[in-house]
Order: sequence, then structure tokens, then C-alpha cells
Amino acid sequence: MNRGLDGWKRSKKSSPFSSLETTRIQNDLWIYELDVFKKFKDSNGEFKKSIIKDVRGILILYEASFMSVHGEDILDEALEFTRSHLESLAMQSKPHYSERIKNALIFPFHKGAPRVEAWQYISFYEKEESPNEFLLEFAKLDFNRVQLLQREELKVMARWWKDINLAEKLPYARDRLVEIYFWACSIQFEPHLALSRMMMAKYLKQVSLADDTYDAYATMKEVNAFTDAIERCNIDATDELPDYMKVFYKELLNLFEETENIASKEGRSYCAYHIKEEFKNLLRSYRMEAQWFNEGYVPTFDVYLQNGSESSSYGLVVAAGFIGMEKIAGIKEYQWLQSNPKIIKAVKLLGRLENDIVSHQAEQKRGDSASSVECYMKEHDVLEKKAVEEILKICANAWKDINEECMKPTALPSPILQLLVNLARITEVCYRFDDSYTNSSSLKDKITALLLEPLPLQDQVNI
Repeated sequence: MNRGLDGWKRSKKSSPFSSLETTRIQNDLWIYELDVFKKFKDSNGEFKKSIIKDVRGILILYEASFMSVHGEDILDEALEFTRSHLESLAMQSKPHYSERIKNALIFPFHKGAPRVEAWQYISFYEKEESPNEFLLEFAKLDFNRVQLLQREELKVMARWWKDINLAEKLPYARDRLVEIYFWACSIQFEPHLALSRMMMAKYLKQVSLADDTYDAYATMKEVNAFTDAIERCNIDATDELPDYMKVFYKELLNLFEETENIASKEGRSYCAYHIKEEFKNLLRSYRMEAQWFNEGYVPTFDVYLQNGSESSSYGLVVAAGFIGMEKIAGIKEYQWLQSNPKIIKAVKLLGRLENDIVSHQAEQKRGDSASSVECYMKEHDVLEKKAVEEILKICANAWKDINEECMKPTALPSPILQLLVNLARITEVCYRFDDSYTNSSSLKDKITALLLEPLPLQDQVNI
């Protein structure tokens, strides 16, 4: 179930919102005819004051505004107009609508994790005056069925993590298996993509270990040794590593081997090669950051972004997500990923910058390389607040790039576009207000809703 037109009563023919016609593309993405939005304006080019009275309608307009692309000022104007009025409407509306408005102001549907948004919308829909009980029950059953499947997958992941025992062997690293699986489930939630999300989660766990190792534990000499060892991808390279890195390195090689075995069975042996290359790119970027810190060097903002796009790890995440998508992601799609097209650049940029904004203060306190915030502050001689404001503008433009690439005609399979949009969405969920991966308490309710607590069915409610 999607928020938006689902809740709109189309019988209100006199309302301008009845002409907000949409065509659904790329699953959860919508494309709007701009002429439709002009009907919301008066002869002076201002948004009509009369539409403020229609709570449902103005909420639809607000949600639609997040599909803006470059050059469409009317959607940016719609966002500013609707946001200001929704903030006051939230205080005046009935409790049910007040809650829904407040939720939308925090996380518009387009920037939320799809399954979490589905869970949220179900809770709103069942409070409607006359909900379709059959549709509501069906939606709950579907949600619970997928949740049960993913809960079983999480058990498999927990056994894997326990068996390799890296949490005990590398105690300095963050132990966030459940949070990582929440990431993977938010990106690839369809039942048939189980292998995709499990491989994605395994690689994300290794990314987290590498990040903590390079950032907070390893010496520069050890960083160089490990990066060089990954370039070779050979067990003989362990001779040059300290003991704690040997453990990590061997498990990485085991994961590469597992990937090769799976890919070979799918008839796609090239998958393993591309994933290895993405991992090498990632560690090179981590090494560069470590080198900058070791030398006390603060790069220009653009130089930082060139490296930071790779250190986002999103190239590797996407490559790993292609495992299990054998009918969709072939060698052409891997080559497309490697070419770093516009939408990939935008998603990587979003991942790096939003992470930096919420984590840079803590990282600077413990001693870490300059983030995008520090680089921007130094280059432009501005305070932190101004730097963050400008970086947020860059993030907003990255979203417009993502929207544009999803809307234009393309031969790229829509599930791949959906993977990329969902990766951008989980970035928003985890880094919008704080570093929810490091400080995972803020994700507790979402993880519980998505993976742990089934929605109550009607028969259960009546017991």
C-alpha cells in the first residue's frame, strides 16, 4: 500500500486535487505532468489559499513535491508552500490526521524505507472512518508473511556471524548485525530477493569491519599492508599482516570464494570479479583518508568528494545486491555500474555527505581525517553551520539527479533503479537526524516493526 492517492477520495470532483493524475513508473516512483500543478495556482502565480482547507489534498501535494527534478521550480515552490501550512495543520487537525501529517513532515514517503512506510501507512489506514476491511486484512497478512521470511533469514545471518566469530576476534569494531540486515531488507525487501539481501548484508558487515579497522585501530603501515593484500586476493598475503588482520583477511577471502561459488552456479562468474574490484576501490579510498589524517592534510572539497564517493561503499553495496538478480543484473549491468553513471554518482554522493553531516563531530573528537564538512569549512572559510547548509543543498540536488534518472526512458531494468532509490532512502532513514548505525537506539522502533513484531489481525484483535 502506498501513501498518497490511496487515501484520496476521488469523488470530490470540485477539488483541484482530483486532477492530480499520476502515472506509476519504476514501482514506487511517480511522474507528474507539470500542467497539473499549475491548476493549484491563481492568476498571480501564487498557490490558492482555498486548497489549505483540504488536509488530504495538501498532503498529497506535499508528497508529490519530493519528486522534483532540475528546472521544475513549481515543485520546489509546492514543497515550501505545503510544508509551512502542514506544520500548522498538524496542530489543528484531528489526532489521526495530526499524527499522519507529523510523520510525513519527518519522513515523506519518497524518502522513507518502503516496508517501514507500508507498516506506518497500514496503521494510519485502519484509523480511517470507513476503511476497506478486506484490503486492510490482506495488507497485514502480506506484511506479516514477508516479515516472517526475513526473520528466518536474520537467524541464518546470526548463525553465520556467530560461526566466523569476528565480533570476539575484532572487539574494537562495531557489532551491528541486526542493523545491517535492516539496511539490506530496506533496500531489497521482495521475498524472491533473499539471496540478494543476504549477500548485501554480508558485504556490509565486512565494510563496517574495514571502516572501523582503518579509522580507529590500524597503523598506517598496517593499512598499507592490508590494502595491498586485498589487491592480491591470495592467502599467501597473510604472511605480511598482523595477527588480527589475518583473521579478518581470511574471512574476506572466504566470502569472496562463497560469492564465486554462487555466481558460478548462476552462470555469472563475472559477478565475483566485479565485487572484488569494488572492494579494492573501497579500501583504496579508506587508505587515502588514513593517509590524509596521518599527514594532517585537509583536501579541497572536490578532491574529498572524488575519494568520498568511493568511501561511501555504495558501489560495493550495489554490486553485492546484484547477486541473486541473475535474470536482471547481467554483465552489461555490472559494466554500467563500473562506468559510474549519473544516478550512481548521485547515490554515492548522498551516502557520503549525509553520513558526514551527522558523524563528523564525533569523528573529530576521537581523531579522524577531515570530513566533507571540515573540507568545505576550510576551503570557503565558513563556520560549520554554513558548511552544513551548503552540503544539504548538494544532497537535495543529488535527489533531483536520482529522480531525473528514474523518470527518463532507459533500457536499465526497473528493479535495479528501485535498488538504487531504496539505497538512497535508507541513507535518509539512518543519517537524517543522527548516525543511526553507530547509535542504533534511534532505529529500534523501525527494526522492531520491520523484523520482529507482526501486525495484529482482526481475529486476534477480537480475542
